[in-house]
Amino acid sequence: MARIIYVEDDELVGAVVQQVLSRAGHIVGVIHHGTLAFDTIAFKKPDLVILDQSLPGMQGSDILKALRRLPALYLTPILMLSARGGEAEIDDAMGAGANDYLVKPFEPDDLVQRVNDVLRNNNFRRESV
Repeated sequence: MARIIYVEDDELVGAVVQQVLSRAGHIVGVIHHGTLAFDTIAFKKPDLVILDQSLPGMQGSDILKALRRLPALYLTPILMLSARGGEAEIDDAMGAGANDYLVKPFEPDDLVQRVNDVLRNNNFRRESV
């Protein structure tokens, strides 16, 4: 079980992701505004952050870059979940420190698998540091 913060401005998509991951045994909070998300993530220090790219207040890529600059959150795994699926967007996100990138629309089983893989890989990385 992981504590996950999902940042998504579309309430329907947020509810679907929350339901899918909750059924997989995770605790998921959804935040709908980029600036509020950054402050909440910095305070709560979740086990995983899932970011949409297009958000009000602060874009997902900006949140990603800001989180990677914070020593307390540097190793927190981040999965980008966005409708922007171009090679440039994916390369930019991965280069900025995203652990994985999943394009919407997605299969629920694929989302669960990606989340579990990112969490597993991050636990290994934290233990080996």
